[in-house]
Amino acid sequence: MTLSVQFLTMITMIGGGFYLGMILDTFRRFTPYWKNNIPLTYVMEICFWLTQTIILFYILFQVNAGEIRFYIFAACLLGFAMYQVFAASSYKRLLEYIIRMIASVYRFCRRVVQALIIKPITWIITTIFAIVLWILTILWTIIQFIAKLLFAPIRWIVTGIYRILPKSFQRFLHQQAGFYSKIKNIVIKWMKYIKGGSDR
Repeated sequence: MTLSVQFLTMITMIGGGFYLGMILDTFRRFTPYWKNNIPLTYVMEICFWLTQTIILFYILFQVNAGEIRFYIFAACLLGFAMYQVFAASSYKRLLEYIIRMIASVYRFCRRVVQALIIKPITWIITTIFAIVLWILTILWTIIQFIAKLLFAPIRWIVTGIYRILPKSFQRFLHQQAGFYSKIKNIVIKWMKYIKGGSDR
């Protein structure tokens, strides 16, 4: 390498070390969100360091075709130390400010979406459901009324036929109705008993 390439490589690696300090503080800022998940923590750590290694090597490759020397590591370490001494506290404050700004924008956007999209859609769906339910109630009332009108003559005819039947046959019908009513009551009681036993 020529002297100019070596100098450019050192400056670049110092900047790379500075960048590494910034991105490491950024990564550590978000680490608490997944630190309780041990497998995810390992995956995130591996991906982070692998990604940063690739980025730094790519930068080095662009500067000196990927030639690695000892002073390159020293320059990178120097840049990292310079960041820790001169810029770490300021960057952390700036990072917190940026996070608060992004969180505020997110909350504002969420409120806008709630107010302009979700709430109107919810109101429309609720209104449509109420209207459909009201229409179904009216239709059911009309059907019941029509059914009463249709079955009223049949009931009158059956009542008239029943009245002209002999008394003995009327008593027989009463007995049959009583018998079926008893059977129905027994079945209902047994069903309640079985249901109560299964609940216990």
